[in-house]
Amino acid sequence: MAANQEDSTLVKLELACSDLRTLIQSSVKMEKSLEEMESKFDFIDESLSTAAKRVAPLQSLAMAAKALETRINRAVSPALALLHTFKLSESLQNKLAELSNNLSVEENARKRLKKLLKYVECVDQLNSAINLINQDGEPVIQKLQEVVEFLSRTKSTDQYRTQRLKETLITLRALYESEVDAMRFDGPLDQALLNLQDEFKIMLQQIKHQNIGGQQADDEADKTMGSDLGTETEVQILRQIAETLAANDCLDICIDIFVKVRYRRAAKALMRLNPDYLRTYTPEEIDEMEWESLEMAISLWIQHFELAVRTVFVSEKKLCRQVLGGLPEELVWLECFVKIADKIMAVFFRFGEGVARSNKEPQKLFKLLEMFDSLEKLKLEFSEIFEGESGADICIRFRELEKLLVHASSKVFWEFGLQIEGNSDGYPPPQDGSIPKLVRYAINYLKCLTAEAYSEPMAKVFQTEQAWKAGILSKPETDENLLKDAISNIMEALQRNVESKSSHYKDKILPHIFIMNTYWYIYMRSRNTELGNLLGEQYMKKKYKTVAEESAYMYQRKAWGPLVRLLEKEDLKEQDNDNRGTKAFVRGKMEAFFNLFDEISQRHRGGYSIPDADLRAQLREATVKIVVPVYTEFLNKHSAFLSVKSYVSPELLQGLLGQVFNGADRTGNGRLKRRDSKDKYPGRNSVSVEGEVRNLRRSRSNSIDV
Repeated sequence: MAANQEDSTLVKLELACSDLRTLIQSSVKMEKSLEEMESKFDFIDESLSTAAKRVAPLQSLAMAAKALETRINRAVSPALALLHTFKLSESLQNKLAELSNNLSVEENARKRLKKLLKYVECVDQLNSAINLINQDGEPVIQKLQEVVEFLSRTKSTDQYRTQRLKETLITLRALYESEVDAMRFDGPLDQALLNLQDEFKIMLQQIKHQNIGGQQADDEADKTMGSDLGTETEVQILRQIAETLAANDCLDICIDIFVKVRYRRAAKALMRLNPDYLRTYTPEEIDEMEWESLEMAISLWIQHFELAVRTVFVSEKKLCRQVLGGLPEELVWLECFVKIADKIMAVFFRFGEGVARSNKEPQKLFKLLEMFDSLEKLKLEFSEIFEGESGADICIRFRELEKLLVHASSKVFWEFGLQIEGNSDGYPPPQDGSIPKLVRYAINYLKCLTAEAYSEPMAKVFQTEQAWKAGILSKPETDENLLKDAISNIMEALQRNVESKSSHYKDKILPHIFIMNTYWYIYMRSRNTELGNLLGEQYMKKKYKTVAEESAYMYQRKAWGPLVRLLEKEDLKEQDNDNRGTKAFVRGKMEAFFNLFDEISQRHRGGYSIPDADLRAQLREATVKIVVPVYTEFLNKHSAFLSVKSYVSPELLQGLLGQVFNGADRTGNGRLKRRDSKDKYPGRNSVSVEGEVRNLRRSRSNSIDV
């Protein structure tokens, strides 16, 4: 077993020895091969070194040629591009001439706009080509000059090529110097720019404001807030023309055309409203105008001013922004708009300032407040329309006009109070104790002023004026308190006026009638109105109703009291024992009663006036209550001493009293007409105060003493 193992190991060792021998032999062969290869590489290296030495001069020549080519190409390629641009500009000039001819004969508006757009685009292309030539010409010629000088100096090429390059340089320089200025300032481009200016002007003239003057200006101001001017295509073309003109140093011409044409268009649009009143604007001229004409002129001014701001100028501003907004100078369009509006606004401001500076007559207050209220409502829109530094001057003049209107409105109001105060001694009171015209005017004036349409602007005027006087940091009163205090001052002035006039009467009854009529009128006309609500019911009752009632009481006491006292019972006590004397005394009393009644009636017919029907009715009832019962009691006690024909019945006396207070039946001379009383007093003929008393006198004179 052990012998077998040794044999196997021996075999393995022999095999390994054989493999090692084979490997060594292979290594020897490989070494020989590597030596042979090394010798070959050395040979190749020697060959390459020799070749490199031979090729080196050729490589230098190639690199020099490449550098020369690059240098020449850097000069020739721009020159070729410049020549191509010259060729392009020539073709564009021909195209421009063709488009100009087509444009001049085209009559269809839509097609003409399309051709005009192509014309503008062609002008832009030509301008770009000329600008490119102008921009690249000098550098291109300079580079060619350098190449020619280099070739001449280095003799890098043959003389023929150098000469041709010199000739090209000379030709290109001559072409550049002679053609570029002509193309820019004296060629088809210049003529095209003139054509574009004409087209720009024509298109702007054709864009008009619509529906101005076709309907009422106030409706327009409410419904229209600046409509678009021109179609989208027209605006696009105008914008491109403006940009083209600006790009060709024609910005000033473009702006001048735009401002002049659009100013005329805006002015003509407003002229369709027939604002002839604007020709009168100085305070002296306005003072000479008839009030109806001035009132109408101010109303039109308000309507037209709002229409101009909200419609015309909004549209013009939008057109300015659309057409001129793309110009290099960003705010040039806003300056153009302000130039368009400035002259027109100056005319409106001029008239408003003239009205504000004219005479401060009371009736002007309402129109001044309407003007002020209109400006207040427009203030925010106005500042937005005339924005920025460009519109600062117009906004300043707008505020100055507002200030003038505030001062004028306030002055008219306070001067009205002073006129009422100063009227106390200037004019006598009404002879019949009726309501003075001044009171009627003042109350209606204040009622109108406290109406919603005028109370708010009037209060705003007071508040603004107070803020100016007290300073911005002061705490102003509320609008309602300011207006209430101002109205109260006028009412107190009116009250002092009435009290002063009442002292001018010589008749002792007329002052009471006068105050009663006047204060009752003031209370009744102010009750349940904005004026009464502003002052308060308690104020009106205390100041006017109560005083009117007190005056009514004093009137009855002084006018009818003596009549009642004639029939008092105490006067008859001394005559009770003498029957005949009593009869004469009673008849005397009755005659004195009717004489005094006739005198009082005559005064009421010719000297006293109570125009308010309700007040007359109340006074009639009150007078009947104090006179008729006393008269009835007197008759009941002393009828035995009187004949039936010597006195009138209490019912008839009541009717006669009714006629005394029946102001509706006054004739032109202040006398009472005869009135049919058959329905009221059956069986009697028609009666009147004068006739009945006359009949009574006759019956007393013809009666027989009993």
